Amino acid sequence: MVEQAEFAVLARRLGDRVKGFRARRGMSRKDLSSHAGISERYLAQLEGGQANVSVNILWLLAQAMDTPITELIEAEAEASHPDLPLAKKFLDQLTPDQQSEAYVLLRQNFKRGLKLKRRVALIGLRGAGKTTLGEAVAGRFAAPFRRITSMIEQMAGMDMTEILLSTGQKGYRKLEYSALENTLEAQPTMVLEAGGSLVSEPRTFELLLQSCFTIWVQASPEDHMRRVMGQGDLRPIAGQQMAAMEDLKAILEARRHLYGRADAVINTSGRSIADSVEEMSRLCAPHLGL
Repeated sequence: MVEQAEFAVLARRLGDRVKGFRARRGMSRKDLSSHAGISERYLAQLEGGQANVSVNILWLLAQAMDTPITELIEAEAEASHPDLPLAKKFLDQLTPDQQSEAYVLLRQNFKRGLKLKRRVALIGLRGAGKTTLGEAVAGRFAAPFRRITSMIEQMAGMDMTEILLSTGQKGYRKLEYSALENTLEAQPTMVLEAGGSLVSEPRTFELLLQSCFTIWVQASPEDHMRRVMGQGDLRPIAGQQMAAMEDLKAILEARRHLYGRADAVINTSGRSIADSVEEMSRLCAPHLGL
């Protein structure tokens, strides 16, 4: 039933996109059906979200409207404003780092005047120092400290390993979103430690960015590895240190532009815990010190 409901939503969105592009082109339904070689009745069903659509049908429609088929398929095409495709084409020409910078600038520019967030969220890989700094800063401002992974385990009634084995990534991501949503609703003020991979799930990460002042807690790959092993995770030791380090560097590089969307950054490598706590406290004061 859930899958059918999700499919129905996707079908309606696709219909809305086709209708929007047709209107933008100034084409009547009759015109489009004629140019695409598709019956007008079927096109009406498609635009109403009632038709099963093949890639071939989408290709014919895209050709008839002289628009890339990806514009019909991609979720970003849902918005009807004609400037959106132009903005997307411009962003596509930028490097991943430049795209992240542009995203942060847009968020900062258009959130001016909005109510100051009273929640702080820490993002970054395990071993960066999120828990240590988060607990210290939360204590300083008498704010609750929450870990999203703990909330997920509490909801599921099992630990992370069991969750992933029983539900897979799809089930875990649904739990993660629900846990974040519930925590945000329950805590108007808090310091939240996000899981390292949360940033890879667009819907969940966007909710976090909209609801919290976010800080990317950075560290060098070597410090990440050393601290994780210091916490008792000895998996990299069994003759696999080099492979584990390469994997860690690859993950950091792949997520760098996502972590870069945070409102602020703090690097914990080469500095004392006290120094890092002081800097994070200064960043958090406008939000937690209200």
